[in-house]
Amino acid sequence: MVLMTQALATPKATRRRHDREIVALAVPAFGALVAEPLFVMADSAIVGHLGTAQLAGLGVASALLTTAVSVFVFLAYATTAAVARRVGAGHLQAAIRQGMDGIWLALLLGVGVIAVVLPLAPGIVDLFGASTTAAPYATTYLRISALGIPAMLIVLAATGVLRGLQNTRTPLYVAIAGFVANGALNAGLVYGAGLGIAGSAWGTVIAQCGMAAVYLTVVVRGARRHGASLRPDVGGIRASAQAGVPLLVRTLSLRAILMIATAVAAHLGDADIAAHQIVLSLWSLLAFALDAIAIAGQAIIGRHLGANDAQGAHEACRRMVQWGIAIGVVLGLLVVAARPLFLPVFTSDSMVKDAALPALLMVALSQPVCGIVFVLDGVLMGAGDGPYLAGAMVVTLAVFAPVALLVPTLGGGLTALWASMTLMMSIRMVTLWLRTRSGRWIVTGAIR
Repeated sequence: MVLMTQALATPKATRRRHDREIVALAVPAFGALVAEPLFVMADSAIVGHLGTAQLAGLGVASALLTTAVSVFVFLAYATTAAVARRVGAGHLQAAIRQGMDGIWLALLLGVGVIAVVLPLAPGIVDLFGASTTAAPYATTYLRISALGIPAMLIVLAATGVLRGLQNTRTPLYVAIAGFVANGALNAGLVYGAGLGIAGSAWGTVIAQCGMAAVYLTVVVRGARRHGASLRPDVGGIRASAQAGVPLLVRTLSLRAILMIATAVAAHLGDADIAAHQIVLSLWSLLAFALDAIAIAGQAIIGRHLGANDAQGAHEACRRMVQWGIAIGVVLGLLVVAARPLFLPVFTSDSMVKDAALPALLMVALSQPVCGIVFVLDGVLMGAGDGPYLAGAMVVTLAVFAPVALLVPTLGGGLTALWASMTLMMSIRMVTLWLRTRSGRWIVTGAIR
């Protein structure tokens, strides 16, 4: 409420300037975010016609790959904040040099992941419970796709570089081109070349390498333009890794929360776990819209702090909170209105619908809270306040876990589980709001 009251006191011209910045960064970012899951959807649509076992194998392998990418998303977040600070300070050469350190770190991590996945792929697939018929296809897809992981991680880091440079349009264009290329390559290799599920994996790897090549071309051109070195710098790579560790802890804690929620839903029964997957898919889709504002927040806040503009950072934060609340309200109303149309797309089972309907209401009610959480999360990331974000998320996990695990015992079904998810987001909102209000996140200068 304090932030909202202060936001109303901000001069209209200043609010309009912030609005233009937020829209210019958030809209392309949203498009790029939506393009990412379309890769998996395109693969599923093409592989699905090969057979059920192949589709099941793809499901297991793609879940593993998606998890791996989400774990390393700190490559984008940490790089965005560091580059934006240097841009704000007017040090473009240092900004691109910092971005190159992030890209070199991504390459090293990608090679490390390949070294682990290639020999251990069959065991990893078995660990995730793939059936005997689906396991060979999952192993094939995972091993081939692992070769594209360095490119995937380079894309993350390079995306962070461009976001830090206040450029979210190029990532959108690259994501669209990558999606089109991925679909064409998959169709051609799976059916035209007769490679089956291996063709789908190779098509995705080629598309990812193409995207990485485009990003590297853009960054390298920028480096040459501003005289920044392209060589790996051990100190810079180490600094990038150190900045990423707290964000890795934050991400792993969030993944643990989602895994606990899914495990609890599975214990509630088949109808509840089916309904949970539907509700979770919608919740994740809504998160893209809110995450786009968070990405804008990372870039804008980092730039203001790098320019020693604490007041500008304050004003941008207030305005983005207002945006987050407004979009959260709109999304919540859309969920309520679309429930009768949304559920039949996924299921005709009346038991699943009955379980999902009240849970969707909980999702709708929580959207304004989610709006605040995503915005403040982005603000603190842009400020480089990773250690606090890590600690706050660990506390949230510690509170959420026992509450969620008690749901099967205390009753309430899926609605109670999603009430605990709303509690989780509320705890995050409180911890983030307290930090933002304290002002301790405001550390100006090119380096935090």
